[in-house]
Amino acid sequence: MRSMLAGALVFFTSATVLILEILAGRLLAPYAGVTLETFTAIIGVVLGGIATGTWLGGRLADRADAPETLIGPVMILSGALAASTVPLARLLGPSMGTDGIAGLILLTVIAILPATAVLSAIPPIIVKIVLDDLGRTGATVGRISALGTAGALFGTFTSGFLLVATLPTSVIVLAVALLTAAAGIVLWFRFRPSNQALATIALIGLAAGSVLTAAVQSPCDVETAYFCASEVADPDDPGSSFLVLDTVTHAYVDMDDPTRLRFTSIRMFASAIDAMTAGPVSAVHIGGGGYSMPSWLTATRPGSKNVVLELDGSLVEFVEDRFHPAPVDRTIVGDARVSLDEAGDGFDVAIGDAFGGLAVPWHLTTREFLEEISDSLTEDGFYVMNLIDHGDLDFLRAELSTAQAVFPHVAVVTVPERFEIGGNFMLVASKRPIPEDAIIAEAEKLELVVTAVGGDGLDVFIDGAPVLIDDFAPVDQLLATS
Repeated sequence: MRSMLAGALVFFTSATVLILEILAGRLLAPYAGVTLETFTAIIGVVLGGIATGTWLGGRLADRADAPETLIGPVMILSGALAASTVPLARLLGPSMGTDGIAGLILLTVIAILPATAVLSAIPPIIVKIVLDDLGRTGATVGRISALGTAGALFGTFTSGFLLVATLPTSVIVLAVALLTAAAGIVLWFRFRPSNQALATIALIGLAAGSVLTAAVQSPCDVETAYFCASEVADPDDPGSSFLVLDTVTHAYVDMDDPTRLRFTSIRMFASAIDAMTAGPVSAVHIGGGGYSMPSWLTATRPGSKNVVLELDGSLVEFVEDRFHPAPVDRTIVGDARVSLDEAGDGFDVAIGDAFGGLAVPWHLTTREFLEEISDSLTEDGFYVMNLIDHGDLDFLRAELSTAQAVFPHVAVVTVPERFEIGGNFMLVASKRPIPEDAIIAEAEKLELVVTAVGGDGLDVFIDGAPVLIDDFAPVDQLLATS
């Protein structure tokens, strides 16, 4: 085998492993969410696959009289296993993805590990083939290793910056699988293995995996670069729908009546705004979701200004097409931490609704970000933020402590029993005193019974929780202990 071909195979297979690793996050997100646990499971399983594959590939190469004859069948098998990742994830995800950490790891092992392990068997076989001069062992192994790392970088950057934003995950995986198998077929015919059983089995597996990939439907209406997005009709109201992103229901939209607010978190937002403002307001929305709050403000406060900061441009297009929200003054696509300055300042209220379940962008929780929020508000402005926590509520306490480090007045509003069972909480951080009784009264008008805790009572509840800063914001760990 020529040195150039050997290097190209190592580069290609290493790139494919990293492409599958990046895409695994999108494959599992509809069932397990986009959380630290999900990515930890994926990274750990892929590393395990690489270790297993390189070990087995080395042993297999040492036992073969002509190791070059192994390359074709192994690559065909790799393609077959890569094609199987999509149907396996979609068939097993609904039952295993929500079954705790053990279920998540097992799902990842079944769907992802076989393909990454077999792909990782290629480099040690290549080393065995090209290592014909013991005096150049270091140079040969170093070159193969460097090419593998270069391929891994190429796969990472190509999938993360280009492929995921351009094509559906299933299409990318199937294309990579077919390309891998096609290369294997070419090498199979070139080197003519004496035992063709493995290649034959792999070809059958490739055909089966490809058919299943095409047959098993995606759980998404639209797969964006960040979310598996779906519109789910309300069975009790044909004019209303839910916006579901991955595993979390993010919005409820009544397209005939934008003043109808179903979710508790949205009604708490409305209660605070009604209690603390009158007439048109200028609002910046951190997270667009189903555009429920901008549509409500437009309907109830004619003349209001709405600027929406939304990470996912494809989601904005999906919501506009399916849910027909009221027009806003401006939607800025990009990370809110980066685009807040572009939104300007002089806002009466900032509405933070960018969190979903355990998926919390930690950089939107820190003191530094809340200082940026404060700078964007008027002298009487305030910030309302939807938080979700359970158990000991460690994340909630830390975020309230962080708000106290920036704003002179802070309160938490929620349905009373949620202090015991967890759920949605509304943080209110203001430059002026917070009318807690008025917020409670406005919530009652929306058929919502809430309690508000501020002042000394809030200090007791926070109980010395840490302030989150850019240099130390262990949000995932705080949620994990809750």
